Amino acid sequence: MTEHRYPDDDRVAIYRVIRERRDTRHFRPGAIDPAVLQRLLEAARFAPSVGYMQPWRFIRITDPSLRRAIHALVRAECEETAAACGERAEEVRRLKLEGILECGELLVAALTEGRERYILGRRTLPEMDLCSVACAIQNLWLAARAEGLGMGWVSLFEPDELAQLLNLPEGARPVAVLCLGHVDAFYPEPLLETVGWDTRRPAEETVFENGWGRPAKLPKRVCEKRSERPEGKEPGAQKPECTSGT
Repeated sequence: MTEHRYPDDDRVAIYRVIRERRDTRHFRPGAIDPAVLQRLLEAARFAPSVGYMQPWRFIRITDPSLRRAIHALVRAECEETAAACGERAEEVRRLKLEGILECGELLVAALTEGRERYILGRRTLPEMDLCSVACAIQNLWLAARAEGLGMGWVSLFEPDELAQLLNLPEGARPVAVLCLGHVDAFYPEPLLETVGWDTRRPAEETVFENGWGRPAKLPKRVCEKRSERPEGKEPGAQKPECTSGT
C-alpha cells in the first residue's frame, strides 16, 4: 500500500464509474443544469494530452435547425454503414445508434487546426493528437456518469460535411458528436452486447507478456462488489459481482 492511495470510498467510486459508464442512446427530455455542464467541460479540459498540445475543441449546439442538420448527416451515414456491413446490414438498421434529437445537450468534439507544429510525442505517431481528444472525451464521459447523466459518442458522419456545416477552419477536424442528457436508467451492460453484436474480450485475449500473443501471467480475476467496503465496515455487504463496464 502507498501513502498516495485515495481513501477507500473514493477508490470504490472511481472503479464503479468506470464499470458503469455506458454509451447511451436513449434519453429523457430535459435541460442539463448549466453548473453541471460546466463541471463536465472542466473535467474534459483536465485530460492528458501528448506534448501538452490540448488539441480538443468542443462546440455546443444550441441551434435547433443545426441539431436537425447534424442528425440528417448521421442518419445518412447510418445507412451507408449498414450497406457496408454486408450480411449484417439489417442488424445495423435495427440498432439505435444515436440520440441526437432527444438528448438535453449536443456537443461536437473536434481536433483544432495547426496541430503540425506540435512534434513532441508525435514525430513518429502523429495520430496521438486524436488519442488526446479521446482522453478528453473519456474524462467528460466518466464525469457525466458520476453526475447521473448519460452520454453517447456518435462517430457516424462524414467529417468533411460536418466540418463545413460547423464552419471549422482548414486543418480542424470533427471526431465525435456527443449526446448528453438525462436517462430513465443506465443499461445493465453495453447495449451492443445486449443485442448480440459482440461480447467483451477477456483479459487473457487483450493482455500479453514480453511479446505479442504470449499470455500474461495474471492473478486470478478479482470480483469487486458494487458497493465495496473495507472488511467488517458494513455488515450485509452486497454479493461480489464480476461484471464489467462498457
